[in-house]
Amino acid sequence: MSIANPIPRRTFLRGLGTMVALPVLNSLLPAGARAAATTAPKRVAWVYVPNGANMADWTPAATGTGYELPAILEPLAAHRNKFTVVTGLANRMGDELGDGGGAHARASASFLTGVHPRKTAGADIKTGISCDQIAANQIGDQTRLPSLELSCDGGQRAGSCDSGYSCIYQFNISWKSETQPMLPEVNPRAAFERLFGNPDQVGATLEASARRALNRKSLLDYVLDDAHRLEKRLDATDRRKLDEYLSSVRDLERRIARAAEFPLPAVPGGVAAPEMFETYEQHMQLMYEVMALAFQTDSTRIATFIVAHDGSNRPYPTIGIRDGHHDLSHHRNDEAKKKLLARINRYHAAQFARFLDRLQTIPEGDGTLLDNCLIQYGSALSNGNEHSPENLPILLAGGGGGGLATGRHLKVDDKTPMTNLYRSMLGHVGVHTEKIGDSTGKLDAIFRAS
Repeated sequence: MSIANPIPRRTFLRGLGTMVALPVLNSLLPAGARAAATTAPKRVAWVYVPNGANMADWTPAATGTGYELPAILEPLAAHRNKFTVVTGLANRMGDELGDGGGAHARASASFLTGVHPRKTAGADIKTGISCDQIAANQIGDQTRLPSLELSCDGGQRAGSCDSGYSCIYQFNISWKSETQPMLPEVNPRAAFERLFGNPDQVGATLEASARRALNRKSLLDYVLDDAHRLEKRLDATDRRKLDEYLSSVRDLERRIARAAEFPLPAVPGGVAAPEMFETYEQHMQLMYEVMALAFQTDSTRIATFIVAHDGSNRPYPTIGIRDGHHDLSHHRNDEAKKKLLARINRYHAAQFARFLDRLQTIPEGDGTLLDNCLIQYGSALSNGNEHSPENLPILLAGGGGGGLATGRHLKVDDKTPMTNLYRSMLGHVGVHTEKIGDSTGKLDAIFRAS
């Protein structure tokens, strides 16, 4: 049973068709509640990268705290005390289990559910409820958005995409029920409007965005009067905090507008293809920023982000790689191809590091937003050449609001169900579970010994 936030606070600036969520401002809290405001809410997220990894360049040689960062994880060096590498975990429900081909569809569908998906290209899809939606069912009512689902790949939503599996499996990791996927938003403009549009005007947010663009107005132009009234009630610290936050919102809005290839949406729910952006990196970083603002404003405490769908054959010309990612993952032990694959893996890690940088810059309570996040980063495959769902490349980043044992390499027993980790993650953010998919218990080794 969820418990509502007991701290009364002003959470929105309001304007015509607009509601801008705000971070906690202590000046607005009753005196007796200000001390309690230093206890920030915990956020949990899953960031998915496709096609496994070159495990030799992912796996630290030593366990514990004294390990040397392998090549793929070197971009995360500034945060090594804020994450833990976990090896030995398995996603066995992504294995064939008699169903033959279709490893990429199974990888995505089972990643957060721990359930083997029904092999079908028709409407009779079936897997399991995902751990993020288990969390949304219990604590999602504490925020304006129960959960947030993002992706850089829209994909097909019907038909066969992978050896007889429905496309819906391959382009989704979040499932509200065993038959209902939570389709991720791939359009940064739509994701922005979801955060800052007026929820009382459902279906109108993208059109409102188009009108603002036509009139060359910012979303913040519509809430300036409310912002000025609010500033008079704030102390100097909160005025600076509000100004920095509104600057971040305006910056994201401008970055979206500067994506020249990004057209004004014709209808709500429009989907932007990745090639409509100047670079894939631009698309990724816009989505990471949306997630950061969603957490900063406590608009949601639960998020998933598909960096690229499993089976993606995207090339990476910005880092000098013209070969497709999926093709390189089937390297057949060709050392040259494995090195290229490791470079792609490292590139994704570098983009994730920028997201952690951003969370670290946002003060919250007695620390930073990163201190109050628990973010899993990784893939549902390890060796893509063999479509192996064992010994997965997984790390946990953030402080989780306290209690996590970070800054180390944790080696668990081989074939430990990844869903055991999920049960412990959810328990840490106040979500009770008896079982998730194929779980056999919990993985409380991620916490510090008390």
